[in-house]
Amino acid sequence: MNQLSSYRDELNESQFQAVSTTEGPVLVIAGAGSGKTRTLVYRVAHLINGGVEPEAILLLTFTRKAAQEMLWRAGRLLNDSCSRVTGGTFHSVANMLLRRFGAGIGFSSSFTIIDRADAEGIINLLKSSLQLTVNRKQFPSKRIIVNMLSGSVNKARPLEDLIFEDYAHLSEFAEDIILLQKHYHSFKIDHGLMDYDDLLVNWKRLLTQSPEAREQISARYRYIMVDEYQDTNPIQADIVRLAAYRHDNVMVVGDDSQSIYSFRGADFYNIMRFPETFPGTRIIKLEQNYRSTQPILTLTNDIINNAVEKYTKTLYTRIEGTRKPMLYAARDEKAEADFVVSRVRELRDEGVGLRDIAVLFRSGFHSFKLELELGSHGIGFEKRGGLKLTESAHMKDVLAVLRLLVNPFDNLSWNRLLLTIDKLGPKTAQKITAVLSDAADPVAALAAYPAGRSWQEGFARLVGLFQDLQRREPIPGELCGAVLVWYQPVFERLYADDYPKRQKDLEQLQTIIASYDDLRRFIDDTALDPPEADPQAYRDDGEALILSTIHSAKGLEWEVVFVIGLADGRFPHASAFPGEQWEEERRLLYVAATRARKQLYLSYPRELMGADRRFARVGMSPFLSELSPGSYERLEPRPADSNVFSFGARPSEPLPSPTKKKKLALKDFSVGCRVNHPFFGAGTVRKLSAPRSLDVAFDRHGLKTLHLDYATLNIVDG
Repeated sequence: MNQLSSYRDELNESQFQAVSTTEGPVLVIAGAGSGKTRTLVYRVAHLINGGVEPEAILLLTFTRKAAQEMLWRAGRLLNDSCSRVTGGTFHSVANMLLRRFGAGIGFSSSFTIIDRADAEGIINLLKSSLQLTVNRKQFPSKRIIVNMLSGSVNKARPLEDLIFEDYAHLSEFAEDIILLQKHYHSFKIDHGLMDYDDLLVNWKRLLTQSPEAREQISARYRYIMVDEYQDTNPIQADIVRLAAYRHDNVMVVGDDSQSIYSFRGADFYNIMRFPETFPGTRIIKLEQNYRSTQPILTLTNDIINNAVEKYTKTLYTRIEGTRKPMLYAARDEKAEADFVVSRVRELRDEGVGLRDIAVLFRSGFHSFKLELELGSHGIGFEKRGGLKLTESAHMKDVLAVLRLLVNPFDNLSWNRLLLTIDKLGPKTAQKITAVLSDAADPVAALAAYPAGRSWQEGFARLVGLFQDLQRREPIPGELCGAVLVWYQPVFERLYADDYPKRQKDLEQLQTIIASYDDLRRFIDDTALDPPEADPQAYRDDGEALILSTIHSAKGLEWEVVFVIGLADGRFPHASAFPGEQWEEERRLLYVAATRARKQLYLSYPRELMGADRRFARVGMSPFLSELSPGSYERLEPRPADSNVFSFGARPSEPLPSPTKKKKLALKDFSVGCRVNHPFFGAGTVRKLSAPRSLDVAFDRHGLKTLHLDYATLNIVDG
């Protein structure tokens, strides 16, 4: 068994400090690629090695896979299993604790967890039953309403405030949306359901309202560790504070410079306020990078040094490499795509595999031109994002059956299955579901229900399925096999156009569920941390270039990274204004650049099509114009051949840059004058605000407040 002294050879000094500081609050600021996972792993091993019972350790992560990997690695250090350590996501730990202690706040242990699609389905039912959509075509969609309800919870803001501040255009429906929220809450309580947000809300309620539960939880988990703390929302921060109230032995690990998920409710200020929340916090910085060469780190340090609020740190490395990041200013998006394809082909010829190359971008549509160009050159690619495996409609059909075996009073699942029956409509499905909800034995009530002549056959097959499943041994793999036999003809009818392609998903589900020995655990896992479809199941060669939004690339790394679309008005996003939105966009670029190990390419088009369908000249992103010129080299096409590129060449024409253009002053504008913006198009100035802001009513995008230091505005003559 390893002793603490032996860790000194395997950890750098900062990592060793984080591992060996076990009492009191600790904030570890872990720069990109600085070995934060290694630090957490060794700390778990050190605690157990020092006599701490595994049951006293709570490790909170943002994916189940991360927790499993950390505990497996810690177990290898100890030559023993860490299976008795509680490790998992906030939601999965909440699920476990609420099933154990939920009675203290009025919850049964048999509640069912619903996902996003289920929540939207309930909202649709409630909208209909409350007649909120009658003669009101503009009433918010189920997706928008669920966004509002979830945003209110995760951002800890009253729903009414959220509507009037973030959805002002829908404020006329505020009263009805608040009514929907109340009915949605009641529906979940009545049917034993919890959505993802409820898991966190009710865990906090448990710690706040049940002194006995709080005492037991805090007494048991005497050492709490939280990974990716910069991604926590206000409720999660409160949970950590409450769970540690007896001891304050909390170590959180994160990087303020990689806080990029505010749209999910993550609060950047959780990590900034941690020392105030936990007085006496020791701050340890991990600055040695094990991923990238120093030239890449020099540029990434330069990006984040301009941040308004931050924990100052400077990443450094011992990895050899002298090649600076390259900056390419393309004529337009087509030329930018040509550049990427040309360089990718060269890299492939040099022996770099396509899977070791990634192209990152701010928004999904930014890669469309590139996708066309890759296709025309026969270069395979995988675009990251899309639905999780269990979020597709056909998978939810199968899961509905399995969920009912765990909770036969799950009316949402009954309604879904009844609607798979040919010629059985929504009204009939609701009538049957109402009968089942009042029955002591829903399966028996289903069998006794008088079937209609037109849908009798499909109904009889569904009844027969549940009767068959009740007679079987509760082995998840065998139960799933029986469900798939029943589902196959239903599946081929419902998805006649593309069921052969979807069939691969069902095969993957069968493989996944066969590894479980408990059906409830499988159902909980698929709701809390849905497995992703294996992209290799859809490829023949297994070799593809990676295209990804930056948000989807966080936590990953590649030998070569291209970051495209770094144009003024596009990155940062056109709707981002000075303040926290702007700063998060800066952090997004930092995350993108720190994904590269050996080579980094930054590019932008000099010409973009605006909202008015006209092309306009644009400069580089303001974030690039702030960089020291020595932190990168320019890469320019040789005039004789646009597909041949030279490094460090003097450009044939001056590169447009915000720093080289004369900035317009507020005095250059007047109320009523016409202006043009590369994305918002034409508009009229409505208000001037000192020192450098103005309100513009755009013809197509409405009123926007712009700051002249960041917005690209041209005055339209006449």
